[in-house]
Order: sequence, then C-alpha cells, then structure tokens
Amino acid sequence: MQFLKKLVNKHTLSLASNAVMPIVGMVTVSLLARNFPDKEEFGYWILFLISFTLANFFRSGFQQTSLVKFYSGATEEKARTVVGSTWVIGLFLTALFVFFSFITYILYKGTPSTELIIKMFGIIYLCTLPSSVALWVLQAEQRFGRMFVLELIGQGSFFISIVTLIITHKINFQMVLYAYCWSAMTTSLICIFLGWAKISSIAYESRACIKELFNFGKYSVGTSISSYLLRASDTYIIKFMLVDPSAVGVYYLPQRLMEVIEIPLRSFIATALPTMSAAIQRNEPLQMTYIMKKYAGILTVLLIPVSIVAFITADIVIALIGGPKFIASDAANVFRIFMCFAILLPIDRFFGISLDILNKPHLNMVKVILMLVVNIAGDFLGIYIFHNLYGVALSSIFTFLAGIIYGYWVLKRNLKFKIRDIFYLGIVETKLLIISFFSRADQKIN
Repeated sequence: MQFLKKLVNKHTLSLASNAVMPIVGMVTVSLLARNFPDKEEFGYWILFLISFTLANFFRSGFQQTSLVKFYSGATEEKARTVVGSTWVIGLFLTALFVFFSFITYILYKGTPSTELIIKMFGIIYLCTLPSSVALWVLQAEQRFGRMFVLELIGQGSFFISIVTLIITHKINFQMVLYAYCWSAMTTSLICIFLGWAKISSIAYESRACIKELFNFGKYSVGTSISSYLLRASDTYIIKFMLVDPSAVGVYYLPQRLMEVIEIPLRSFIATALPTMSAAIQRNEPLQMTYIMKKYAGILTVLLIPVSIVAFITADIVIALIGGPKFIASDAANVFRIFMCFAILLPIDRFFGISLDILNKPHLNMVKVILMLVVNIAGDFLGIYIFHNLYGVALSSIFTFLAGIIYGYWVLKRNLKFKIRDIFYLGIVETKLLIISFFSRADQKIN
C-alpha cells in the first residue's frame, strides 16, 4: 500500500491525464468516423472540432499560463483576486465569440449543417468556460488527481453519449453536436457545484489585476498562436510546393507519432509550472533555475534511449500505425529525422515557460516567432534542395536549435546556469530516480 501511495503522485497523475485523454479522444473520433451515416457528416464534425479547438486554444493561450503564474505561491487574498479577474477576462473573451457566432448565424445563409455549427458554437463555448477555469485553477494548486477526474468526466461523458447514440441507431451530426454540448454543460455544472471553478471569486476581481493578467495574456496568446502556426506551417508548405497529393498524409503520420514525446513533456510541464511560479513568488530564482534544469535534464536523458529505439524500429512502427501503404513511403525516414531533434524539445519548452514565469512573455513570443521564421525559410530551402519531405523534416532541427540558442541567450541575463548544467543534473537525477524505483520495488517484494 505504501509503495502504491508513492507511485500515485502528481507526476504519475499528470502523465496519466495527458496519456489517457488523447487515447479516449482518438477512440471517440474513430467511433464517429465508422458510424456516421455518411462521410459528409463526419466532415462537418471535423470542421466544428477544428474551429472550436482553435477558439478554445485562443482562450486558454490568453489565460492559462497567466493564471498559473500569478496564482501559484500567492497569498489567499491575492489568489482569490487572480481567479476573479481571470473569470472577468474569460467572460469578456467568451462574450466576444458568442456575439460573433450570433451575428454570423443571422447573416449566414448556407447548408443546414453549417448553420447548426454556427448556432451551437457560441453556446458550447460558453458552456466550457467554467470547466476551463477549473482546470487552470487545479493545475495552479497542483491537484492533478482532480484534474484527471475532471478531464475523465468531460471525455467520458461524451464517449458514453456517442456509444448510446450508436446503440440506439440515432447517431447523426446534429445529435452528436447536442451530445457534445450536454457533456460540456454537465462537466461545467459539476465544477461549479464542487467549487473547483471558484466562480464566487468574481466578487474579488480588481481592475489592477485584470490589467496585469491582460498584459501578460496578450503575449502568451501570441506565443500560443505562433506555436500552432509553427506546427501547421510544414503542412501548408508541403501542400503548396510538392505536387504529390499524398505527401501531406505521409508527413502527417510521423507528426502524429511525435505525440509519444509530447505526452510526458506536457505532463512534466504541468507539474513544473506551478512549482517554478511559486519559487519566483517567494523570490527564489535559484530554486526556480534548479527545477528548470532538473525537469529539462531528466526528460532529455530519458528521451535519448527512446529516440534511439524509435530510430531503429521506425519501419516497424510506421507499418503498424499506417498500414502497408506507408511501408514504401518516406514516412519512416521522416520519423527518424524527427527522433534526431526530439531530445531538443524539453530544453526548448522549459526555456519558454521559464521566460513566462520570469514575467517576460514578450521574449517567449519573440522566441517562438523566430522559430516560425526559421522553420518557414528552412522548409522552402529544404524542398528547393532535396525536392522531397526530407528537406522539410531536416529544417525542424535548425528551428529548435534557433529556439534554444535564443532562449539561452535571454535567460542568461536573468538566471545563472549553463547548458551543460542541464545535462549533468539530468544524469544525476535520473540515476537517483532509477535507484529509488528499484529500491521501492525491492522493499515491496521483500
């Protein structure tokens, strides 16, 4: 029992949340793809999902990092003010999208399915606000068990709704959209009822705090949008410059496989962000630097054997995931190139959140924009030289190197550390983790 208690900690709960939720989401999408009456309805669902995800991405990019930064380690009074002010900004942003959705619905005349998307968009966007605020607050409080439960309620209720629609033979685009709305509303009501959304904190909002959060958020949302464009630019350039229409699909498959790397990366960032923020709130930059080096170092060291194994078994992995039609394609070699720069991801990402925590989100935005410029230029140059997908994949190595070099340059002005410190501490901490794991396992056996 003691071993199990130690095993279930904030790191494993965050990892479980970041691993299980995408899997449930993928299974749900697979069920919809197989059971919609026709491909057109599935296409409308994907159109809604992409549009809604982008809108939600804008809201979370504007508010999530700022809430976690200013909430973590703050006094109880300050924390209430931060949440209340976040609610005010969230309601303002949501009202803008709802108004835009309403006006578009009145003016737009098109297919019934598109009209339904526009009609329901604002309603669903409003319904998801309480659960979004709750997730950000729970992350700041490092309550990863509750985060896991909340995400499970959201994804699980929608999954159950889809299964029910399939069993009762009532599945169609309209019913699925209603099910999504019901799931969002149910999840948010549970958050409000349990007090996780802290909606009563609105009474403690302040104009000064709203201004502080807004000024931070305008840069963090710029970073989020630039990060999205960084991922999407490859696809657009491939489609524009390469004649072969299958090239996008071939490149997309290894891109999706990179989720294997993103899952532990997102979970480590989720646990590190509030801890690093709390250290800065206590005016302990050395502690914040130590946490950054520790997490980035451990992830880098752990990714080295993973990247080597993935490099060797790339053909097998691509064949298993993509099927026979991808065996003779460039997908496996593109995946190998991705694995070469995978070990750069932890350092790049932790440099970014360190800039945010040091209240320099504008520098993080500049860093991501620089990476975007290098990536776009590298894509065009790579395709011009190689005339295939390898040029696009290779440009990503220079993209992340540019991000690391710039991030290191600006962080050195505020923090005392060297790049080699990250690798050294990563090796030391990884050894301690391995020794601790086997020691606990040995105690459990004996």
